[in-house]
Amino acid sequence: MKLFVPALLAITAFTSLSASAQKLKKADKLVVDAIQSHVNYLADDKLQGRRAGTSGEQLASDYISKQFTAIGLLPKGEKGFLQPFPIADGKEYKETSFLFLNGHEIPKDQFFVHPLSPEKTVEEMPSIALKEAGMPWFLDLAEEKQANTGNPHFDLASAIVDKTKTAAAKGATALIIYNDDDYAYNGKQKGETLPIPVIYVAKKTADTYFTDETVPVEVKFKAAFQEKQRTGNNVIGYIDNQAPLTIVIGAHYDHLGYGEDGGSLMRTGTPQIHNGADDNASGTAALIELARLIKAKRDRSKAVNYLFIAFSGEELGLFGSKYFVEHPTVPLASIDYMINMDMVGRLNPDTKGISIGGYGTSPAWETSMKDLPAAKFLAVKVDSSGTGPSDHTSFYRKDIPVLFFFTGTHADYHKPSDDADKLNAEGEYRVVQYIYQLIQQTPKTSKLAFLKTREQSTGTSTRFSVTLGIMPDYAYGGSGVHVEGVTEGRPAAKAGIVAGDVITQLGDIATPSVEEYMKALGKFKKGDKTTVKYKRGDTEHEASVEF
Repeated sequence: MKLFVPALLAITAFTSLSASAQKLKKADKLVVDAIQSHVNYLADDKLQGRRAGTSGEQLASDYISKQFTAIGLLPKGEKGFLQPFPIADGKEYKETSFLFLNGHEIPKDQFFVHPLSPEKTVEEMPSIALKEAGMPWFLDLAEEKQANTGNPHFDLASAIVDKTKTAAAKGATALIIYNDDDYAYNGKQKGETLPIPVIYVAKKTADTYFTDETVPVEVKFKAAFQEKQRTGNNVIGYIDNQAPLTIVIGAHYDHLGYGEDGGSLMRTGTPQIHNGADDNASGTAALIELARLIKAKRDRSKAVNYLFIAFSGEELGLFGSKYFVEHPTVPLASIDYMINMDMVGRLNPDTKGISIGGYGTSPAWETSMKDLPAAKFLAVKVDSSGTGPSDHTSFYRKDIPVLFFFTGTHADYHKPSDDADKLNAEGEYRVVQYIYQLIQQTPKTSKLAFLKTREQSTGTSTRFSVTLGIMPDYAYGGSGVHVEGVTEGRPAAKAGIVAGDVITQLGDIATPSVEEYMKALGKFKKGDKTTVKYKRGDTEHEASVEF
């Protein structure tokens, strides 16, 4: 789950914190032990952090599939229990590109091709000091950074793009950049293809071949790429009661791996496994045990079907749930509502606090949540918004009522220290009880009414002092920041930006991706005024914003 802070949670008096602790029955203890056992396995080092599209994810999906089989669920994926979906993994240049300087082949670890370069072969003898039309140009990155010392809005990645466009307009055939080994290859960098290829040469090699700026250097290189892709898998099980309506119960089972895709809040040291016991082995364990309870209940209502989905790719930007709602394995119109569990394993034993998002997505929730026996073990706070930093958002976007269960963030969030020994398994069982009772109490004879709610950002704006007030589409494959939602009264809404627009620039900084957009936000403070450029269809717009 992506970090967020719920906005103005409404506190509801459903609970009694003074209720004394009730001793668990033998059957209850079995569920508590099962929850702990699931988390122990899913958060084990051998799964290497369950990064989507890896062998660790496969071990996790195999485990969940076996649990679904043992429970008696029917497979409802596209390949048995599995629903594969593609994950774009950026570009790789090493197998397709080369660089020769003065006839010497340069090792792959001493250069790289800018990921936005066009595919092209260049063979020339340029002088470093001369910037001639029809020749490659050179750019000393250390000098460029030095020249912008003190400029809070300077961004090296954006500066390279701008310098490349300027060089191309003046007749340069390529741009060779060097002298900054902090500058690294980013195969996932998004943006429009540059007009000319750009090659980065490591300082060690540059010091060998670029010592005399007046002497021409024989340059021959090929800029070319291979598209990389990996495959994630949702795991989907089904109870088919031949009913017209289906309830979806979901949780994501992927996590950060070693932090390769970003998202880790560990800022120093060597890469470590992020086991994600609470985020979200806990929700996956709850999903499995809810499936077991519902399947085993002899008098369970046959008025609805139940679809249990363990999503992958959530940490990448809700990839799995977005894929499911676009490629549903049951008719989307038949889905009555969706319940999502993300980080439900760290219930505070003193405060017993749990937040439930999506309360405003249907008027039915007020009735369904009343007088639940399990409520006496919990302090329930509700948030009306149907959107947020987890998979329920994908269903809300399809006008499906949702509820989102969350026991709160903690110091181990998105760090290697989120381990299984910190789980409150009994507290999680109380959450499972509550959800089970809520499902039984929610009407099943007709589809729940759906209500639109305010937007809740899924981004990490809490790291910044300002925000535009948009919900970015993290799965968008094009250049720019695709806007999924806009919060009323915030700068983006005041500027006229609506869902579906694509933000391309903030101030002087291009925003070809969500990552670059976040970096751009970090350069502004409250009260600053700037401009935002965005596309609506094929039309470009520019508006003023004040943070």
